[in-house]
Amino acid sequence: MSAIVRCEWAGSDPLMTAYHDDEWGVPCHDDRALFERLILEGFQAGLSWSTILRKRDAFIRAFDGFDPQIVAAYGPDDAVRLLGDAGIVRNRLKIAAAVSNAQAFLRTQDEFGSFDAYIWRFAPELRAERFRTLAEIPATTPESDAMSKDLKQRGFRFVGSIICCAFMQSAGLVDDHVADCFRATVNVTR
Repeated sequence: MSAIVRCEWAGSDPLMTAYHDDEWGVPCHDDRALFERLILEGFQAGLSWSTILRKRDAFIRAFDGFDPQIVAAYGPDDAVRLLGDAGIVRNRLKIAAAVSNAQAFLRTQDEFGSFDAYIWRFAPELRAERFRTLAEIPATTPESDAMSKDLKQRGFRFVGSIICCAFMQSAGLVDDHVADCFRATVNVTR
């Protein structure tokens, strides 16, 4: 019996393995889950994804389940509370961005009917071939560039092209599992 082959970044960390196997690259159409992923990708900037995964439950508690309505209404007391929460990444700029991003998220929902309807406009056509190695997967794409530019014009912060590319992978707008990964044949349609 042969071992299961995964994308090499999934490694031996059980959290990373579960995230790889169950979430990464799986198309997500739930607005609350999309908001969570966008905010967590912003918090990940400059850190490892495994750091964010280890703190994910604390983030969910601290940010009221990533309900954008609640987060959009956060005030100075909430910022102080979050800055004092050792369970999350305590970065003043990222916390402020999460609040303003929630406000921009709600405006975008109002305009498009859902954030899902808005964000999936940036999904590229499926590629004919998969990447063979992790090194071949680009950190940015023309689609992540376009998403980043549009999100920034809508008032979002911490949404550079690299963050948008990682968000697209996380939310399944692209499926960048490498060719020999056992997930490579799963969820290839939207």
